[in-house]
Amino acid sequence: MQLKTILPLLFTAIGLGAMLWGAYWFLIGRHADLGKEHKFPRQLVLLGLTLFSLIVIILVLPINDKSRNQLIGLIGLLVSGIFAFSSTTVIANLMAGILLRVTKPFQIGDFISVRDYFGRVAERGLFDTEIQSENRELIAIPNTFLISNPVSTVHRTGAIVSASLSLGYDVHHSQVESLLVKAAEKSGLDEPFVHILELGNYSITYRVSGVLAEVKGLITARSNLRRAVLEMLHGQGIEIMSPSFMNQRRLAEDQRIIPTPTDMEPSEKPSAAEEIVFDKAEQAEQIDKEKKHLIDNIQQLEKELKEAPDLEKKRLKEAIEEIRERLKALEQIGTESIEGNGKDEPGA
Repeated sequence: MQLKTILPLLFTAIGLGAMLWGAYWFLIGRHADLGKEHKFPRQLVLLGLTLFSLIVIILVLPINDKSRNQLIGLIGLLVSGIFAFSSTTVIANLMAGILLRVTKPFQIGDFISVRDYFGRVAERGLFDTEIQSENRELIAIPNTFLISNPVSTVHRTGAIVSASLSLGYDVHHSQVESLLVKAAEKSGLDEPFVHILELGNYSITYRVSGVLAEVKGLITARSNLRRAVLEMLHGQGIEIMSPSFMNQRRLAEDQRIIPTPTDMEPSEKPSAAEEIVFDKAEQAEQIDKEKKHLIDNIQQLEKELKEAPDLEKKRLKEAIEEIRERLKALEQIGTESIEGNGKDEPGA
């Protein structure tokens, strides 16, 4: 009699155990080369299946309904206790991290701006997102901060680079607009255009903009545009200052405040600022791209392995193993790049 009572529980436990093992192998076991970002949703699925299995085991236990309800209530209390005694900030950041993975407002390597923070995404964690600022600082921004504030992401296919300046009414706007467009073209921007932002009491405010195709050079492109504007306007005898400057220092009517041209050239070609400033973000983006490419290769080789003749299977298995070793090496590089780097925690 007791055996008949225990058999349903035994078969259920064996079935659920097989299901969990099969789910683990299908989601994670056969994809050992997946990174943490790709494993996270699969681990959440396994957690849900484990809780489901535990409830099913309780439902088939050979006990009375009162005891069964008490056990289910106990599990509910345990789950509630975990959420109640855990830090609300930790849970909130975890849920915010899940939301960011679903909505995907940015990727590793993107330039983002949120409140007073601007930089390039170097890492996406479960609880925070790390960006590398223009000063090469690594800033850890809590995920709740990112979902509760507007986030601006620079488009990967091209960004708008702009520069603003004020000129007096004695210079005709058509001449200024033409020179600013030439300056933008000289700096390497595509499809330049000029807007008149404000007609002030003493000056006109202009903004020249253009499309930057390669967004990785965003910082350098901004500097190049401003340099080209200075050279273009000064080269045409147009001074860049407010007319109220004469209230501070008396000048001759025909005198222009323009620096004297010089033939001096820099001794060495300066390095692109982005190569120095965003070194970790650049490395993280390259590693992420290579990992995705290698994972695609593994999936393709596994498909070929199923249909390949016996003579080809050995070669394909060796190729898959080599790619997996490369993935492990990339994971190690990503882990080591984090060590030794400090993080500035912004206040929400």
